[in-house]
Amino acid sequence: MTATTTTVKTAEDVNETKTASVRSKNSVHAPSHDSANPYQNALKQLELAAQRLELDAGIHEILKHPERELTVHFPVKMDDGSHRSFTGYRVQHNIARGPSKGGVRYSPLTDLDEVRALSMWMTWKCAIVNIPFGGAKGGVVCDPKQLSPGELERLTRRYTSEISIVIGPNTDIPAPDMGTNPQVMAWMMDTYSMQHGRTVPAVVTGKPVAIGGSEGRADATGRGITFIAREALRERGRSLTNATVAVQGFGNVGGTAAKIFHELGAKVVAVSDAIGGIYNPGGLDIPALQECANRDGTLTTHSSGKQISSAELLELDCDILVPAAIENQITTENAPRIKADIIIEGANGPTTPAADRILQERGVFLVPDVLANAGGVVVSYFEWVQDLQCFFWQEEEVNAKMEAIMTRAYRDVRQMARREEVDMRLAAYLIGVRRVADASTLRGIYP
Repeated sequence: MTATTTTVKTAEDVNETKTASVRSKNSVHAPSHDSANPYQNALKQLELAAQRLELDAGIHEILKHPERELTVHFPVKMDDGSHRSFTGYRVQHNIARGPSKGGVRYSPLTDLDEVRALSMWMTWKCAIVNIPFGGAKGGVVCDPKQLSPGELERLTRRYTSEISIVIGPNTDIPAPDMGTNPQVMAWMMDTYSMQHGRTVPAVVTGKPVAIGGSEGRADATGRGITFIAREALRERGRSLTNATVAVQGFGNVGGTAAKIFHELGAKVVAVSDAIGGIYNPGGLDIPALQECANRDGTLTTHSSGKQISSAELLELDCDILVPAAIENQITTENAPRIKADIIIEGANGPTTPAADRILQERGVFLVPDVLANAGGVVVSYFEWVQDLQCFFWQEEEVNAKMEAIMTRAYRDVRQMARREEVDMRLAAYLIGVRRVADASTLRGIYP
């Protein structure tokens, strides 16, 4: 094992954590119901894998908790001259297999438990696709849409300064996530570099190509989803051509996946964003919808189909459903009405553990987030390697290398699922948790 858990909190944070803990315990005592707490869901998923693996109790206990949690409160000068205080987090779950890696989320709904869960999922994700990283995640409680470009830059630079004590190219490498983008990563890289008196491109991934980003990184998560969908259909003797697809979420992940599905000949029948969705059983013009979303800030102003809600999209009759929005979208309430043959999880934690059981009983084939959306971290790994070597690859090479890793990981998980007669999520966890547990055992405890 590596570092001891380190937590930096204020008294107010402690009280908030205790309150969340009470809610979490109540959720655990009601296993037949959905838990809205993503960290409790992540712990339940780990527990199922640990039981199946007959994991050593001490190792299981270590893997349940992040190794380091940093909570920061920092001021930002707003455009009107006032000062506003923001709360941010950086959580490092495990570094037994290498430096920690994970995105930074800007969301008004994020909290410490969400970041804990996301960091744990990143640990398993990196292990499942077998790249040498552990899991981490960061977040700032804010609505980036309500901030001016100047306010967003000042917030990013101050947050980066606050967490700079725990990040670095050999320790913890942030990346974009919900509410952040390549420009935010550029500000983070520049801030860290100025503090160290030299350019350090490898401190973050997901940067613009002009300052050390990788070709293919922007589309990597969405493209990886299409590779996984192709493999799932191939097992059924089908191809993506004319397969019907519904995508919940039209941001970087969902929007990119919808675009590539469309380019590969699939029929994207429904898409949605935070405001609502559009459904057309004959197929949607995805490039036109992307142009509309870029122009109006939402795709719902386009008149190419029937207006539906994001929740209604999940229950449409289609071959492939891609929940690529936020956590806890498929629950015990709607799981019995899911009509898709295949679910490819684009978001992190979109399906609750209780809903998982319902879908499995109904014979719905689900590819879990820790495998399905791993294309982003795979190409982030490529970007990190390119930055360290100062040697960059063409997009075709990046995509081909990512396809090989994603395809191999899918087949490894599928083989595990068949051998152990379990669903794909548990099979993925059996691989990921075992790899992390083995690394932890081999390294031992220092001192």
